Amino acid sequence: MLPEELPLLPFTHPVRGGVALPGSKSITNRALLLAAFCQGPVAVENALFSEDTAIMAEALRRLGFNVSEDANARRITVEGRGGVIPASAATIHVGLAGTAARFLTALCAAAPAGIFRLDGVPQMRKRPMRPLLEALRALGADIRCTGEEGFLPLEIRAHGLDGGTVAIDASESSQLLSALLMVAPLARNDTTISLRGGARASYVAMTLRMMREFSGGTGIANEIRPGAWRISSRAHPYSRGTSSYAVEADASAASYFLALPVVTGGTLSLHGAQDSKKGLQGDTEFADVVRPIGATVAAGPAGLDVSFRMGTARAAIAERNFHAISDTFLTLAAIAPLLTGPTRITGIAHTRKQETDRVAGMARELMKLGQHVVEEPDALTITPHPLVSGQVIETYGDHRFAMSFGILGCHDLHRDGRPWLTLRDPACCAKTFPNFFELLEDLRRKSSET
Repeated sequence: MLPEELPLLPFTHPVRGGVALPGSKSITNRALLLAAFCQGPVAVENALFSEDTAIMAEALRRLGFNVSEDANARRITVEGRGGVIPASAATIHVGLAGTAARFLTALCAAAPAGIFRLDGVPQMRKRPMRPLLEALRALGADIRCTGEEGFLPLEIRAHGLDGGTVAIDASESSQLLSALLMVAPLARNDTTISLRGGARASYVAMTLRMMREFSGGTGIANEIRPGAWRISSRAHPYSRGTSSYAVEADASAASYFLALPVVTGGTLSLHGAQDSKKGLQGDTEFADVVRPIGATVAAGPAGLDVSFRMGTARAAIAERNFHAISDTFLTLAAIAPLLTGPTRITGIAHTRKQETDRVAGMARELMKLGQHVVEEPDALTITPHPLVSGQVIETYGDHRFAMSFGILGCHDLHRDGRPWLTLRDPACCAKTFPNFFELLEDLRRKSSET
């Protein structure tokens, strides 16, 4: 159990050792949804066990699916029903899990029958849903918003999807498009989906690749032009998928441990991590963010090895667009006070509508620490100044604030191991990485051993 306020113990020695990364949340929740569309059981291996995936698994149970979990084996098994929801009615609470909210809305709308109600915490009621709801309605879904139009809570009176032609704006979240893509093969007729506005291409590519893998490698969704796909209608589109599916290590979680040696010096092995362009996750590109700072990142026996020589200047990132890997922008922003000059981070406007306004929140907390921050609608420019000790950092219930500032707190500001930074509500990291601070403390302790 973590306290409400956690003083962070700095590393007094360069980091050494290794860390086992959890499975990807994005892949785990997609795999759970696609498994429910299959015929028969699918074992999701190396699954992430966290708040968000627990919400997804429990929602499937409430919908009548047989879901079994083995945390020790990191396995979640779902008994697929070929697109049919076993329960005739269910009420689902999605908390603050955006993937669960969007994916489950699409699942329920595509079901042949049933009445389903979805709601979340107050912050989830503010997160974008309208483009997905409008697209599903255009395909024949009966979805009624019982609060403010375009947001949770909502009621779905399922009778399947007709298919047809639809456009969707996924600029606020690629999950909106991913949800629509994954359920489109269940429609009674072929569906053509066109993207309006932008979307994080890496997450869309992840979704399309997983759809192929769960359908036995067949061309279930074909790109007819950039940003437009034709999805074939089939009786059981995912029935040719495998009976097990292995989840990659979480590339967003890897960003914190790629940054840690930059803060503390030393060498760290990230078990299961992949370098850019090799896996499903776009956030693997964060390895290319720490390299210009001065870190060495290379493939190792278990994943990636990252090292940084203490005493080496930490070069500033003059400008970097994080639109495609925006879950990692907070990691760079949090360590920017340690770099040699101003760092400009762009492409992050859409993160204002995630767990919290991440742009404004990061600016606010860095200014508490004495940094000069220029906030723009789509960007932050951070100019390093001497760090102010004794501050309590707000996490806003956002796991990525907790973990990013958790890494900054490993910096030995006073050079004597005294804590200088305190986090409020560190337990919010349970959303995607429940044992983050336990692993961080284990690394600190082992690095101090002679």
